[in-house]
Amino acid sequence: MQRRDFLLTTAAASIAPGLLGKSLLAAPPKNDQANATAESCCGPGYASPLEAFKAPPEKLLYTIGLYVGTAVNKPDYLATIDIDPASPTYSQVIHRLPMPFAGDELHHFGWNACSSCHGDAQKSRRYLIVPGQRSSRIYIVDTADLRAPKIHKVIAPEEVKAKTNLSAPHTVHCAPDGQIIISMLGDRDGNAPGGFLLLDENFEIAGRWEHDARGMDYNYDFWYQPRHNVMVSSEWSAPKTYYEGFKLDDVAAGKYGTRVLFWDWKKREIIQTADLGEQGRIPLEVRFHHNPDSMHGFVGAALSSTMWHWYKSGDRWNINKVISVDPVEHKSFPFPLPGLITDLLISMDDRYLYFSNWLHGDIRQYDISDPTHPKLTGQVWCGGLLGKAPEVAGHKLVGGPQMLQLSLDGRRLYVTSSLFSSWDNQFYPDMAKTGSFLMQIDCNPDGGMKINERFFVDFGREPDGPARAHEMRYPGGDCTSDIWT
Repeated sequence: MQRRDFLLTTAAASIAPGLLGKSLLAAPPKNDQANATAESCCGPGYASPLEAFKAPPEKLLYTIGLYVGTAVNKPDYLATIDIDPASPTYSQVIHRLPMPFAGDELHHFGWNACSSCHGDAQKSRRYLIVPGQRSSRIYIVDTADLRAPKIHKVIAPEEVKAKTNLSAPHTVHCAPDGQIIISMLGDRDGNAPGGFLLLDENFEIAGRWEHDARGMDYNYDFWYQPRHNVMVSSEWSAPKTYYEGFKLDDVAAGKYGTRVLFWDWKKREIIQTADLGEQGRIPLEVRFHHNPDSMHGFVGAALSSTMWHWYKSGDRWNINKVISVDPVEHKSFPFPLPGLITDLLISMDDRYLYFSNWLHGDIRQYDISDPTHPKLTGQVWCGGLLGKAPEVAGHKLVGGPQMLQLSLDGRRLYVTSSLFSSWDNQFYPDMAKTGSFLMQIDCNPDGGMKINERFFVDFGREPDGPARAHEMRYPGGDCTSDIWT
């Protein structure tokens, strides 16, 4: 038995019999051999996390270039980056797709289909759903030409608000039935709690996903797992609150979330609420294990700088704090500076958890073979306010590590530095003038990380002026958008 499988087995025994289910690196359930054969050859994505883990190395990466909140009066754009080390344009922006409107604040984006649709030969991972956080406009981008995507359709904010009474789109996930679910953080006027918008396969607004949102105070990220009939969502704040920047008074007034919500996937209603309290302020990104049999996942509480692990025991979901990042005294702040955990992801083999401390400036790698007791195995410094980060490829890093994306084989971690325009301007005011960065970190399969000095994309040198990079996606799928069912 391998060490990882042994730890998973012992962890399951210590929590509850059968909690962890089967090992991740296993084939799909063999209850129907014909279906298993079909799933291995057809449709978008991969038949299992194992197949994704064995995929060829990524060669292209898409990211957002933002001009909202800077002196550049231009639309945001989708950048295509060459990440093939054998290419003459390695570590360069090779294409820019500007949006037709300025002021969108493009933020998180996702695919029309992922591995949850694998086995359906009628579907393909071809279209990116790229929403504007501030405008509530939704762009559908065609990647038939992987290196030079084109706009396929624009859904106007007026239509979004009229048909759903929602605004401020955030996380995009495709569903197994071909529909697309987008978490929306506000109503049409920017008030909480928001909800979830549905697009059909023709990218028409089909209404709202939730049947009953009673008990929902705020919205942010979400992840679903049909095998356990569950969707998990988290809380940020109302757009009217966070659009203008961060204020401590808003925290004291209860204008930021502290809860994780567990939904009945079929009934589309909240079945359980977990309040993390003062130690779990502003829970943001949520991630299930990739193994669809697993009942384990993690959420990072940004302001409290804590990591929480959830799991199911019987009919109830339990959640416990498993990692704390201590605040640090800083001369420029009247309060101890939190790490501010803003993004996290789990490697495709469910062995490592990565998260970024945007204000402190470090990225951490934890072995989560036993998800109840993560063990720190790697740490690198990439900017931040503590002054611990080195120069990279001759560049002083302005901003802190923020959005993360990991290669399917777990060997390469990509990081950008922009969080949200008003928050960038508040905590890293120089970034509006210098632009942000895109870096790559080498990850040792046995633990440990090291910055790749050969790879650095300086968004301060963009043709239209300094821009800020945010979310990242690969054409072939990635660790934060693919879900198995």
